[in-house]
Formats: sequence, structure tokens, C-alpha cells
Amino acid sequence: MVLENFNHYLEKYAELIVAVGVNVQKSHTVVLNIDVEQIELAHLITKKAYEHGAAEVIVRWADDFILKEFLLHADQERLENIPSFKIDEADDWVAKGASRIAVVSSDPGSLAGVNPERVAAFQKSNSKAMENVRKATQANKVSWTVVAAAGQEWAKKVFPNLEPSAAKEALWEQIFKTTRIDQADPVLAWKKHTDTLQNKASELNAEQFVALHYTAPGTDLVVGLPKNHIWEGVGSLNARGEQFNANMPTEEVFCAPDANRVDGYVSSTKPLSYAGSIISGMKFTFKDGKVIDFSATEGEEVLAKLLETDEGAKRLGEVALVPDPSPISQSGITFFNTLFDENASNHLAFGSAYAFNLQGGTEMSEEELAKAGLNRSLTHVDFMIGSAEMDIDGLRADGSRVPIFRKGDWV
Repeated sequence: MVLENFNHYLEKYAELIVAVGVNVQKSHTVVLNIDVEQIELAHLITKKAYEHGAAEVIVRWADDFILKEFLLHADQERLENIPSFKIDEADDWVAKGASRIAVVSSDPGSLAGVNPERVAAFQKSNSKAMENVRKATQANKVSWTVVAAAGQEWAKKVFPNLEPSAAKEALWEQIFKTTRIDQADPVLAWKKHTDTLQNKASELNAEQFVALHYTAPGTDLVVGLPKNHIWEGVGSLNARGEQFNANMPTEEVFCAPDANRVDGYVSSTKPLSYAGSIISGMKFTFKDGKVIDFSATEGEEVLAKLLETDEGAKRLGEVALVPDPSPISQSGITFFNTLFDENASNHLAFGSAYAFNLQGGTEMSEEELAKAGLNRSLTHVDFMIGSAEMDIDGLRADGSRVPIFRKGDWV
């Protein structure tokens, strides 16, 4: 590796994921989702989790090739019906309060050539099987984190002009830099970063805007916010009162929109990697919270299937603010990976809202959340809309406007 001390950095990264990402404590169950290509990191995370007192570490391996072959050739019935033992396993994780670590490293175009209808059927059935896990996650009942590792095919997409080995090295370098692993004390660095983002969230919570108004080339959108909404930054508390960080890296503060009060039009500014395909050049028109028209220059059929997942897939479940001067944005790199690209850009998400973005939301039923304006769905997919040309105003109940962003940055 060109990176000096790579093994040292990788071990620091594993420690950060375990200690800061999900904050493993004595007797915790840990579920690790990771690609077979990342076995070295999997071993280190497992080792660190046990060192922190984990009762068990369950590793669920992923493989792009095997998944694609399954989606190409498996009987349709096997795509649409998840075996009961897999549902029981997922429910067992919830019962144990398992901490979940997802390491993303897949090729963004790994499922190119697969019929989008078969991919959509599999995604929908998996979402139903994992429904209780999703609800627990979105209510912060359990600790969870999403992190990245440099996959070879992903690295080639990000750095197409480099030799494969150099591309992978360059991607690892970006991962270590954006997660602060290159700093002397990454844990302390994350504490300072957490405080900065939480201060921004507190300012927005004090305002309690009724809506946000976005304007930029190709965008003129008003997004309503529910009464008693809560903006969150990095750092959350689970049901046991333990702090964790859901995304590393992260540069956002985010909230739940009112799923019934979104009007206008918006254009994406970065490609979206979804279900093994690339979707780019997206445009959406909203009326009364629902998408009434959409298009994409690439991947439009895949996008259509996403929006057909269920009724909630056509409405928004997240609104997130990220300044254009953020380190990931200023790198000038398109990562073709939502974990990174959403932290380079203001973004929205189709699908289910996070219950913790509403006062008392984590104790509400699905029906009560929907009545309060929080979208419910089997899916949650972010897409990027920010740029250095975007302005955002907060709208108060009295009709006055407060500048929040000008030219892509905090006012």
C-alpha cells in the first residue's frame, strides 16, 4: 500500500467503529454486515468488539457476484418470499437489542443487467422481513452505524484514471481522512465534531420553522416540517441510554419533514447508487407531499420501481442540511455511495421517517406517527440536491423568513 502504516490505521478504524460507532458494552450482541472482500477488517472489528465485552458477534457476509447470480436465476417465488427462519433471526436481534454495523464497499453498478422488476421484488420482500429491525433502528431502540471499506470495483468507479491498486489505495485514504482516522486521537476528534453539529441542530430546534424553502437551478421546493420536530446531528442515544454514531463519516443535521406538505420541484445534483444501479439526472415534482412527476437521465426504470415500493415511497422521510464547504464536498470526488455523497450535499430521502425526529415519537405507534406527519414506508433512500448555488430559507408561522443557507453554506 502507498498509505504508510495501513495496518495501524485499519486497526484504529476498527476501534473507532466499535467504540464510537456502536459503543459496544459488556454483554452486547453485535451484528456485522460486511463483504467477503473485507475479511481483514471483519476480523479486526470482531476482535475489538469482544475486547469491549460483547457477548457475541454475528457476521453476515455479502458477495456482489453471488447476489447478482441469485437475482438473475433464482425462481421468482424465492425472490418474493423470505424464509421464516430469516425473519425469526432478525426479530431475535431486536429482542436482544443487538448493535448493528453495516460496512458498505459494493460496486455501485454490481446489479447492472438484472431485470429491475426482479431487483424490486427482492428489495421489497427483504424490507418486509426486516421490518421490525427497521422500526427499532429508526426509533433508536438499538445502536447502529454505517461505515465504509474500499472495495476494488467501487474504487475503480471513483478513481477511473488510476490503476486498480492505486485506486483502492486512494479510496482507503479518503475513508481514513473523512472518518478522522488520520488524526492523533480520532475519538476526541469525533467528540469535537459531534459538538459542532449538535450546536447547529440546537439552533434549528429553537426556531421550530413550519417549513423550509429551497431555491437553486432546477429547484424551487417548499418542505413542511411537523409540529414539535427535532433536528439531530451526529450522536444519538439508544433505549439503554448509550451514545452511538449512526454514520461515519457524517457532516449533516437532519429532521423529518411533514410527508403531506411538500410542494414544488427539485433536481438531483449527484448520482445515486441504488440496488446495484446508478441513477442520475433525477427531477421530481411534488404536490401535497407526493411525487406527481419524475424523470432521470440514467436509471429511470430503477427509479420508477423504487417509487412503486409502497405509498410512502413517493413521499419524503428525511430532510438534511450539509454545507457545500464540507470536507467531502470540497474533495471534488463523486463517490457513487450515499454514505459519502449525502455528506457532501444537502439531501432528501424518500420513504420512512425516523421516529426520534419528533418529540415523543419513539413511543408512538405507526398510526400515531403517520397522523403527526411522519412518513411510513418499507424503504428509505437518500438523494442529493445541494450545490454551491443553493439558498434555503426557514419559514416561520407568522409568515416571516429567516435565511439558513446562502450559496450552499450556513448563513
